[in-house]
Amino acid sequence: MYDHIFFDLDGTVTESAEGILNSVAYALEKLGCPVEDKNELRCFIGPPLSDSFREFCGFDEEKIKLGVQYYREYYPEKGIFENKLYDGIEELLKKLSQTDKKIILATSKPEVFAVRILEHFNVSQYFDLIAGSTMDGTRNSKTDVLRYAIEESGVTDIGKAIMIGDRKHDVIGAHDVGMKCAYVLFGYGDRDEAEKFGADHIIKDVDELEAFLSNH
Repeated sequence: MYDHIFFDLDGTVTESAEGILNSVAYALEKLGCPVEDKNELRCFIGPPLSDSFREFCGFDEEKIKLGVQYYREYYPEKGIFENKLYDGIEELLKKLSQTDKKIILATSKPEVFAVRILEHFNVSQYFDLIAGSTMDGTRNSKTDVLRYAIEESGVTDIGKAIMIGDRKHDVIGAHDVGMKCAYVLFGYGDRDEAEKFGADHIIKDVDELEAFLSNH
């Protein structure tokens, strides 16, 4: 049985595409690289922001810093609330919080933003720990966030912990720290990615996730 359950945020707890895409589009516009179709930017959902500017846009380090700076002009004021909880997630978190399981958020999003989002949707009370990246980039990757969250939440048996996420970075991060990963298909990834990166479990929807966690 899993006694520590780690949840990703974007694409797992919240349906956050609109705010992220609008924030990236705003940043690229200010950098002189406007996009006509915001759906081209969906690769920005999930990974660390700087990695996406580097890999998708081919920016050098100076331009990456500017991209992050401009993104953060829009996101904290508007993008952060262009967002909603997935249907059934609040009920699932509430049920889990009433058990002996520890519920931890582990996101590549800056921790300060993650806290604001969970408080906005009135679900922060269901988490024993909210762990995210740092604004200065010293804790950035999902692996780094998970290592921090594991230490802070007092996990003693990694075999009894599991990561719930929707992208390859969740699988990679979980496996880097010796944790299994359940990949949810209602987020921003797909079955091909889940299988390619070796997700330990593939979950179709929130109802199936609830059943899975009830039986594990």
